[in-house]
Amino acid sequence: MQFRRQALARLQSPEELDLPVRLARPQGRLALSVALTAMAAASVWAVTGSVASTVDAPGVLTHGEGGYVLQSPVAGQVTAVLAEQGERLPAGSPVLKVRTGRGDTVVRTVAAGRITALAVTIGRIVRTGADVAAVEKVARAGEPLYATVYVPAENAASVPANAPVDLTVQSVPAQRYGVLRGHVASVGRAAQSARQIAAFLGDSQLGEQFTRKGRPVAVLVRLDTSSGTKSGYRWSSADGPPYRLDSMTLASGSIRLAAQRPVDWLLP
Repeated sequence: MQFRRQALARLQSPEELDLPVRLARPQGRLALSVALTAMAAASVWAVTGSVASTVDAPGVLTHGEGGYVLQSPVAGQVTAVLAEQGERLPAGSPVLKVRTGRGDTVVRTVAAGRITALAVTIGRIVRTGADVAAVEKVARAGEPLYATVYVPAENAASVPANAPVDLTVQSVPAQRYGVLRGHVASVGRAAQSARQIAAFLGDSQLGEQFTRKGRPVAVLVRLDTSSGTKSGYRWSSADGPPYRLDSMTLASGSIRLAAQRPVDWLLP
């Protein structure tokens, strides 16, 4: 009742009608202006800004032409292994000898390369078409390494040409030596099956490993070179590891995708 009487008394006092009315405190006006400025900046960024993202995918260090799996053209028993793992051979070089009912057959390299793995030993029985060796297609020493990164198919279209790539190499401690630097050289046109990956890398296990979450797209990464490091390539650290890199070393690539608009506007 007391507040009601005070309100009625103010209404009955015409001399107070000309007093100014405070609509907002200065602190309130400041907060309102800050909020409006922030909303305006957000609207401009939503129209003209972009969001940069990355995709992480497994990969392997290779030479540019990849490799192949050498298979036995006959069934029989291995009587001699004529090549050593790590040996570089020209095309048509003997790798092993298989004894069949019709005599001995020499299994030879299809193309020049380096033997990265031998899957047979003397005395083993092989069938026709059995994998006997993995050969990397490298004709001479000193050929540059690349990285082949297998990106999920849904992200491949967003990988721009020459995009920067950071590679964490399995054989190099990243906390000590950092990551390997590179740029996208090319992006595959179609997703690859486990068999296609195995045929390129010369390793059926890698084909299965890289397709566990679906058929990926191969992205070829050109490694940045450097004359100031032992490996011959550029790292996020100054010197990188104090040793050279080997092909067929597993790595994980982080590729920067093309910038995308944060908001899709729907117009009537």
